[in-house]
This record gives sequence, structure tokens and C-alpha cells, in this order.
Amino acid sequence: MSSIRKRLVVAGGGAAGFFCAVNAARLSPQLEVVLLEKTGKLLSKVKVSGGGRCNVTHNAPDITYMTKRYPRGQHFVKKSFSRFFVPDTIAWFADRGVKLKAEADGRMFPVTDDSQTVIDCLLHEADRYRVRVEMSQEVTSLEKTAGGGWILHLQGGRKLETDYVCIAAGGYAQAGKFNWLEQTGHTIVPPAPSLFTFNMPGNPITSLMGLATEAHVKIAGSKLQEKGPLLITHWGMSGPAILRLSAWGARELQALQYTFTAIVNWLPDYNENTLREAWPSLRLEYGKQKIHHKNPFGLPQRLWHFLLQQAGIHEENRWADVPAKDQNKLMKLLVSMDFPVKGKTTFKEEFVTCGGITLSEIDPATMESRLVPNLFFAGEVMDVDGITGGFNFQHAWTSGFVAATAIVGK
Repeated sequence: MSSIRKRLVVAGGGAAGFFCAVNAARLSPQLEVVLLEKTGKLLSKVKVSGGGRCNVTHNAPDITYMTKRYPRGQHFVKKSFSRFFVPDTIAWFADRGVKLKAEADGRMFPVTDDSQTVIDCLLHEADRYRVRVEMSQEVTSLEKTAGGGWILHLQGGRKLETDYVCIAAGGYAQAGKFNWLEQTGHTIVPPAPSLFTFNMPGNPITSLMGLATEAHVKIAGSKLQEKGPLLITHWGMSGPAILRLSAWGARELQALQYTFTAIVNWLPDYNENTLREAWPSLRLEYGKQKIHHKNPFGLPQRLWHFLLQQAGIHEENRWADVPAKDQNKLMKLLVSMDFPVKGKTTFKEEFVTCGGITLSEIDPATMESRLVPNLFFAGEVMDVDGITGGFNFQHAWTSGFVAATAIVGK
């Protein structure tokens, strides 16, 4: 291989891989950059993220705030974010004509509300800086060369020699899929699903599918709890509160084989004691009104009617006429309703795993392997994962950019 022009091969055509490839090619025109994608699709997670709008990043006020949204890898991302953070991401895309907007919950999207805008931007950059993109090219093993470079063995027997490799292959659902990376001497933290919804087969709550409301959710027998929007689906529960719980509890819930009890408080501003204290004045104020028609908590009407039904309260009952036993049952359902969970469902196509390359074996300042030179990592292949809200994409952009700048600086 010519010593004049060096080569970088990036394995993985997702957000992290593309960001590494286009930035390395831009910063070093003399570097030949090849991007390999094992499937027939590029940037597939970018396409489906945020309901097809692409949740590019999160409008975090500072690095400390941001790092607290990563169940795994907080210390690692704190160091890497000092090199490329949210304002850098916003500026990078803005410089290329993609303006981002922040929503009330902090999620950031392109102003077009279309993920294709982000995809087109990255593809244009790859074209502009002559990144060679090859589809349906899966790396099966890596071999070190005597000169400090690498030979990539691809499916079908093809070999590709390179000076630098950046692995941005994403997460794997099965530990066995990491074998080719273990052969480089790296340790793999076994994978576990990290963003998933809760299955509640046969639960009457599913009759309210499509209903969304603020709630506080706890996992019985654990310290896991989250507050936020909860969405009822035809299979159980989803929404930000559930997805965040699934990320923080990824290992714990896997150990329970996804069989546990979720305790939902439909009135996050109350607990059992404060609701009991407030109840007599509510009963006095609304005594003559039918409880079915008068919901003083601002709950969606369908949910209110469902809870009254579950408490055995007749729709003709007035507030003043509800028996104490039924009142107690309703209070319990409002602030502490048990839902047996049996199984999980992947959140749309946004499958995220925890697990991957052990972080102690990677330098967060460069994304280079601490074990073997000229081998870099970016994105979800590392044991870093964030909750839903743009955090996983920010890690992808950051790690891809940091790897690119470190490779160019060699």
C-alpha cells in the first residue's frame, strides 16, 4: 500500500460511522476514507428516530446535566463531551444548512421535522469529500499487520488493508456477535436490551390504547422509578416514563426475565397520605355532583371512568354517596395501581442495547483502543447508552467526531 496516501476504514454506516468518515475525510483531504455497511441500508436508525423526524440531540444546559442521562458510560461521555458537545452538533449541522429546533422537553429536531434532511446532509458530505461507501460488506475479523496497520477480512473472502480502523458497528443483541471484536483482545460487556416497552397481556388497561397522561411509575421491589408521559398501548405501556425506566433498569429487568410489577401513580402530585388528606374537602366541594362527570384531578376522562369502574363505583353515584370502602379502593388505584408485566416489546425500530466494548479499554479523549494502536470505536458498539431523548445520537456524533480528529492527528 502506498505510504503517501493513508487509509481509514470505518465499519458501520450509521450515525457514528458516517460522522467519523465525513469528518476525517474533510479534515484530511489526503486520507482515503472507506465506509463499509453490512446491510443494504445506510443510516437506518436516523431514518426512524423520533417518529421519522430524527431526534438529533438534546438541548442540555451543560455537560453535567447531559451525563446524568446515561445509565452506562457517564464518566466516559463526560470526558468525550468536553471535545464535542451539543453546541458543536448544532453548529455543525447549521453550517451545512440543517437548522435544529428545541422542543419543550429538550429534544432537538431539524426544523423540517424530517429525518431525511439529516440523512441527505450526511450523504452530501460523504459525496463532497469522496468517502467511498460500500454496501453489503460485513467485517468478519481483523488482523494486525507488521507495520501497525490492519487487514479487514470481509464476508465472502475479500480482504481490505488499511492504516486505521474505526468500528461503528452498533449494538448487538447477542453476545456471540461480538466474537470478531473479542479476537482483537477486547473484553465485551454482555448485551441487554435498553429501550423497550412493557407487555401486560390481557390487562384491561389496554382497552385505553392510545391514551397518554403524566404518571409516576415504580418497579416493585427495586429503587427504579420515573416520572413523565405514559402511553397506553394495545400490548401494555410505553411513552418516555416507561422507556427511561427500561434504560435505567436494563440489567435488573433482564435478570427478572421481564416479569415484574409496575406501580403507577396517575396523580404524580399526590401520594397516598396527601390524597387522603385532600379527599374530605373534595367530597364536600363536589358532594352533589355525579362522580362520573366530575373529575377534579385533570385526568383524561377515559382513564377516570376506567378507574371508577375498577373501584366498583357506579356511574350514577354522587361524590357524597360513594361508600368508604369504594373511596379507599379508588384512592389506592389513583396513586398506587399495580400492573403485572410479562415480557417486553422493542420500541418501534429504535432498538438500543447496553453492553459492548468495555470502556476502560478505550481512551475517551481519542476513542482509540488502549490495547492495540490504530483501532478506534464510535457509537453504540461501546458500553454506553442513554435514555430516550437524543442522548444516544449525541454520543454517536461526539464519538465519531473525536475518533475522526484523533485519526487525522496521527
